[in-house]
Amino acid sequence: MNSNRSQIIFVFVIAIAIIVVAFGLILRSTSNSTAILNPVTVPAGGVTALPPGSIEVKIESSNTKEDWLNAMVQDFNASGVKTSQGQTIVVSVVHGGSGTGLDNILAGSSRPVVYSPGTDVWINQLNQKWKDQYNQPLIKAACPALTSEPFGVAMWKPMAEALGWPDKPIKLSDIAQLAADPQGWAAVGHPEWGTFKFGHGHPAYANSGLLTMVAAVYSAAGERSGLTPAQVKSAPVISNVRALEQSVYHYGRLSTDLFERMTARGPNYLHAITAFEADVVKWNLKHADELRFPLVFIVPADATFWTNHPYCILDNADWVSDEQREAAQLFQTYLLDPANQAKAIATGLRPADLTLALTAPVDLEHGALTTFNARNLPELEYPSDEVVAHILDVFYQVKKQATVLVIVDTSGSMGGEKIKGAVDGALSFLDNMEPNERVLVYSFSDEIMPLVPSGRVGDVREQLKQTVSGLYAGGGTALHEVVIRALDEMEQIKAQDEAAGENRLYGIVLLTDGKNDIGGGPSEADLLSRLPSGDQPGGIKLFTIAYGDDANEQLLQTLANRSNGKKFKGDPKTIRSVYLAISSEF
Repeated sequence: MNSNRSQIIFVFVIAIAIIVVAFGLILRSTSNSTAILNPVTVPAGGVTALPPGSIEVKIESSNTKEDWLNAMVQDFNASGVKTSQGQTIVVSVVHGGSGTGLDNILAGSSRPVVYSPGTDVWINQLNQKWKDQYNQPLIKAACPALTSEPFGVAMWKPMAEALGWPDKPIKLSDIAQLAADPQGWAAVGHPEWGTFKFGHGHPAYANSGLLTMVAAVYSAAGERSGLTPAQVKSAPVISNVRALEQSVYHYGRLSTDLFERMTARGPNYLHAITAFEADVVKWNLKHADELRFPLVFIVPADATFWTNHPYCILDNADWVSDEQREAAQLFQTYLLDPANQAKAIATGLRPADLTLALTAPVDLEHGALTTFNARNLPELEYPSDEVVAHILDVFYQVKKQATVLVIVDTSGSMGGEKIKGAVDGALSFLDNMEPNERVLVYSFSDEIMPLVPSGRVGDVREQLKQTVSGLYAGGGTALHEVVIRALDEMEQIKAQDEAAGENRLYGIVLLTDGKNDIGGGPSEADLLSRLPSGDQPGGIKLFTIAYGDDANEQLLQTLANRSNGKKFKGDPKTIRSVYLAISSEF
């Protein structure tokens, strides 16, 4: 999708409710008596009305530390800490992707007191973009680290053992070499596993995705620091990163989406994804009964990122008062207290305080190799915002390109605000597609209308947008028939591409506000029997949008699940954000 992040930032206005911790911290034991912290359940809705005499500290946070931070927020709020002016501090937190939090702040849809992404690289981006707009940084003071969390590769245990884990050091270059080897796993004695199947978050949205690209460039350049734009754009680096990206079968906005897909489909679907150690530990704890094999965490043996989850008070923001800054500093002190840092370990995190001994569940049994730490493993340097921009350029240049068929419901129930919103969302989706991707668009009511032109986005985008802009509502809903027809056409395209030696991603994006109401056409059973099996990661994925309250959500969920896609829910106010989220899947 479009590498122009400034476009993404300003179209991505998404309503996210402020999440506030409400339920208790519970200690439980696993089957081996490992004490861990259960996730605190958080209700939707946030702080609707502050109690009299209180002041709120809103935090935009990356989701890797969600369990620990929720527990800390609940305990802190229960303690009734007051500012010097006597106001009781109420902390609230929104968890999501680091890039999503950055976009929300820049777009003005979120006005937090604290931004705590996965790494400093997001702080560099935020400050640079703020300077570009307002000639000053948004964050001036240093941001203390909350964790010291390694970044690496999550892999099924038997596959990691085939590479030598846990005894043999494994480098990111070893993973890249496996990805590029046409023999695939046969090169290490396991031809039955086929070619290497990889996944990572989208670098424009997910912290893990951005670090994947930066680490891949460092590995290809043979460097640990001081990356320059010239190195990033050099032919050897581009060639190496391209080889890795061609093994990718799934992107996504969050690494948890990829963990869920691995759990649902097993080792045949994805062999490895980039992730954080804490995510692997937590996934093994929470989903042990669902996993075909345990997952393990490979720490790149040459160097890696030790993600610090900086706690950054927006001290130069005009919406943050002096008293809110004071309140945020008091919560910062609370988080850095050694007793509370130790509680991070119980959620699978490594604390920033390196004097604390790591205990279960951060251990080998749960996939963590603790012989590596921030003292004995070199750390990769976070590049400047300028260099990151060049790395994203390379990603869009070498990533596996997509062919996408967009389906827009234009039945009679889509009249008024609905059809306007649907058209607006579809236009934004077309704007975010990369020039070398391919696109087709269907509109449907009781008839199916392939829109023209279709083909390479760079060639057809403007004319196709004009056609989409002219859509209007009327007629019935031939939902079953349009999906079957779309699958037929996409399978023909896929077969032609494969015969020509092309390696692409394939997706169908379906928006509908209703249920099939055409008599005499294909039944739901006919449709479901026509779906791809979903066993292969390179298949056609369906991304469905339940538009409004009357859509057949159960069917749309089934279509997404069986094809390894994802179901979304939207309305005229949120549909642009929904389409933008789908953009991150390609």
